Amino acid sequence: MRFKAAVLYEQNKPLVIEELETQALGHGQVLVKILYSGICQTQVNEVKGIKGPDKYIPHCLGHEASGIVHEIGPGVTRIRPGDYVVLSWIKGPGLEVPSMQYLRGASKINAGAVTTFNTFSVVSENRITKIPKQVPADVAALLGCAVPTGAGMVKNTLKAEPGSSIAIFGLGGVGLSAVLFASAVGCAKIIAVDIHDSKLELAKKLGATHVINSANEQALEKIRALTGGLIGSGADYAIESSGVREVMELAFEAVRFGGTAVLAGNIRKGDKIAIDPYALIHGKKIIGTWGGETRTDEDIPFYAEQYLQGKLKIDQLITHRYKLEDINAAFTELKDGTMGRALIKLGEKPDEA
Repeated sequence: MRFKAAVLYEQNKPLVIEELETQALGHGQVLVKILYSGICQTQVNEVKGIKGPDKYIPHCLGHEASGIVHEIGPGVTRIRPGDYVVLSWIKGPGLEVPSMQYLRGASKINAGAVTTFNTFSVVSENRITKIPKQVPADVAALLGCAVPTGAGMVKNTLKAEPGSSIAIFGLGGVGLSAVLFASAVGCAKIIAVDIHDSKLELAKKLGATHVINSANEQALEKIRALTGGLIGSGADYAIESSGVREVMELAFEAVRFGGTAVLAGNIRKGDKIAIDPYALIHGKKIIGTWGGETRTDEDIPFYAEQYLQGKLKIDQLITHRYKLEDINAAFTELKDGTMGRALIKLGEKPDEA
């Protein structure tokens, strides 16, 4: 099958929109018609080489999407053609096929277990989750990364309790998803921190009780004042999703003695953060996360049902929409830092899906 895709040929260069061709499906592979794909800072990092040289170029990109299963390969048992699904980089149950290749004439284009800046994509079975057909395709795309990572940090990583306080640093799709879920579980103080007023306004609509523009306010002092103002005060929890070294350090400082900071952002390969080990003696904890510790077969359908019941307004996370041909413009605007979650529209959802 022939399809369109955005291909990375060289780091720090625009993606190239090309027509590629699939090969026969292998064991554990699934061909999916992509409807919407989310755009994440991780893809910007890939293009910019934040994690170092890319040995897989040329390759496709993207890791969260909604779609319709078109065809299944040998050994696939969890899904079937016609299923309405979410694609995610987060591994779930099913067969694992870590990489594959498309064809461009005589040349080969690399792809991992899932790519989504394509009109069709060959995906590993364990990166696909079936969801209710009532969920709109644009909302469904965010269930692949932004929501399970952001909400998952609140739900699974921190297990935030009702009445607790939480500071969330960096209000892209992941950070805003954390705000949304913190509100849903009843956190009493939800302190959203960013350098863009537009994102702070959106955070308030999603449930933030307090907002701080750290470009012109002393975030640490304000958080401590909001949470007691005494030695050792701070938020019960902090989430960092900015990918900025200084913000990672700030997130750790912003939690109280005995509190927990979780880091989700990606800084440049080789960069380090510094923390005061004295704080560890007082029970402060700093931890990482892997996709919000998401169990895709449980959590993704859960978030879908929460949306359908009106408890999670996931649609409000979407701030920008683009066509595949405009993907480089989307990347440029994403780097400006004013987006919530942006989507690429790649296909139409059939009425019967």
